[in-house]
Order: sequence, then structure tokens, then C-alpha cells
Amino acid sequence: MRVYLDHAATTPLRPEVADAMLEVLRNDFGNPSSIHWHGRRAKTIIEGARKKIAQHLGVTPGEIFFTSGGTEADNLALLGAVRDLGCTRIITSALEHHAVIHTAEYLQKQYGTIIEWVNHDELGRINYEHLDQLLAAAPGKNTLVSLMHANNEIGNMTSLSTVGKLCREHGAYFHSDTVQTIGHWPLFPKHNRIHFIAASAHKFNGPKGIGLLFIDNSVQVKPMLHGGAQERNMRGGTENVAGIVGMAKALEIAMAEMDTAKQHIISLRNHMIDRLVKELPGVMFIGDHLGKTNYIPLNVSLPKPVDGEMVLFNLDIAGVSASGGSACSSGSQVGSHVVKALGSLVKDRANVRFSFGASNTLEEIDFTVDTLAGLVAKAKA
Repeated sequence: MRVYLDHAATTPLRPEVADAMLEVLRNDFGNPSSIHWHGRRAKTIIEGARKKIAQHLGVTPGEIFFTSGGTEADNLALLGAVRDLGCTRIITSALEHHAVIHTAEYLQKQYGTIIEWVNHDELGRINYEHLDQLLAAAPGKNTLVSLMHANNEIGNMTSLSTVGKLCREHGAYFHSDTVQTIGHWPLFPKHNRIHFIAASAHKFNGPKGIGLLFIDNSVQVKPMLHGGAQERNMRGGTENVAGIVGMAKALEIAMAEMDTAKQHIISLRNHMIDRLVKELPGVMFIGDHLGKTNYIPLNVSLPKPVDGEMVLFNLDIAGVSASGGSACSSGSQVGSHVVKALGSLVKDRANVRFSFGASNTLEEIDFTVDTLAGLVAKAKA
């Protein structure tokens, strides 16, 4: 048996998405910037996809800009806020994706941007009172708050409505990395007063290499890539027509099946938690796993003296694909910055992140737990 439990890293391409993309690849090869029939047809296809995506998010098509993925979208949002909106301060969290943290650090070096870190507790829950205090200390539109909707490693969710309300009260801009939640949770940036959101198609059964940045029409930022007038002068380069079509199709399917998929995945996740508690004395779960959390990832902290890298290696050999944290950091030989930031509760313990998809089954979960329990017992012996 080969079990895939790394859906927070990437998801399998839906057959319907592949079919929609293949149709474009075969028949609609025109350059969308060309004024002849083939170019106009490709442009029409792009704008149709943009309109569909905008409808799902409750925004206007003109507020959707296609990117190569979530990392580019996060970079553009933070750079635009500092360079073009005059933000001299970024408030963020030590639990953010590196696409945000490393970009903020770059802006600190290049522009002198001040970075302030909002507090969180040992379960990774954001302290909204502290955020309020940070915002109140320097009111006005010179601040960008960047907090992800759901953490990619531990699943903790940020209340977008709470942060949006605080940002509005204090006149701050709000950016949220929603890569882990678009297609899995209802998301309406206008309702939550969000100025920027980032998304990536391959997290909701779409293709890799295509994402989007929502920019509220109340703000204007300049492009990060130059050399072309595509995306209304916001992103130079010939558009990935098939990828854009694939993302729109994947989001359409994800939204239609969201409730059914959510209930199925929650049942799998709860089953794994129950079985792990029974089979692995001393097991812990990283993050607020029983509170306000995304249902897709489950970060399991294994009892000592288990070696995490060996467990992942042996799980793979046994047929289970899982992760030690963010796939974006794999191979770096550096432990998870998210787990480290949580402190003493999980200090010096190995962890494995399992993340579920609608195609997973109870049989696969039982096989995974049995395999993991055997590996831990062998390591402790």
C-alpha cells in the first residue's frame, strides 16, 4: 500500500482539471497579448477564469492578479506595502511562512522597515490583545499586518475578522497568506477588510506554478516584475493560460465539494488522533489541534528518544508519504521554525506532519498508525 498524507505540501491534480488544461494546451495556444483571433481567444479564456475565481471570493475581477504561486504573491504584497504604500512597519508572527518572514527581513535590510512580532502562546494561538497594543502604539497607515489564515505546519487558524477589525480601527493595512485555506474554507476578503491575500492552485488540487494575489481596489501597488504589460501592468510575462484555467476549474470543484470533503477529512483526522493516543503512550499534538484549527494537517510530536528523520525515512520505505514540517524547507537540515517558536512543550521531540485529502480512507489511516506505532516501538527498544 502507498499512502499519501502530505496534502499540505501539495495535492494531486484532479482529472477534471487536467482535462480542462489539456483542452487549452491543445487548442488555445495563442499569445493573449496578440490582437489576432488566436490571441483574443486566449485572452478571453483568461478573463473568463479570472471572473470565476473572483466570484468565488466575492471580489471584482480587476482585483485578481495571477502569479507563479503563493510565494510570489506574498513577496509582491509586502514589497508593495513598503515601497508603494509607505508602510514603515510590518507586524507579523514568528509562525508565518518563510515567504513572509524572509521577505520582511529583506525589507528591513533594504528599506529600514521595522518588524514587530505579535505574541502567541505555547499552542501557537495569536494574542489579539497584544496585536491591538502594537497597533495602538503607532496608529496610522504606516503599518502592514501580515498574518496567515492557517498555519501550514500546525494548522492553527487566525481570526481574519478580528484582525481585520483591529486593522481598520487603527488604520493599518492587512495581508493574509491564505494558501492553506482557499478551496477548503469559505473566504471573503472584502467582508474581513483584507487588503491582500495570496493563494496557490496546487494546494486545492490544481496545477503547480500558478497562484494569485488579491489586491483590494482601495490600494495601488507597482509591479515586481518588469518587461511586459500583462496583468494590467502588474506582472510582466506571457500568461500561463492553461495554469490559469486549471486553477479556476480546481477552485470551482473545491468550492462545490467543500462541505463533503471537510466532514470526511475531519472524520479521518479524529480517527487518527484517537488511534495514536491509544497506540503511542506519550504522544502529543503540536498546535491548537482541538481548537480553532484547519482540518487538513495534524502535527504529531513523538515520544523520546525517537529520531524524526529516521521515522520519516522508514515511513516512506513502508509506503507512507508524510512530512517533518513545511515542504518548502525540506532538505535544509534545519528544524521547523514554527515548532521551535512554540518552545518547551515540544522541545527536543521528533515530529511528523500528516496532512489529509478527500481521497484518503480509513484503511489508509489505520495502516499509517500501525506502521508508525511499530517504528516507534522499535526505536524505543
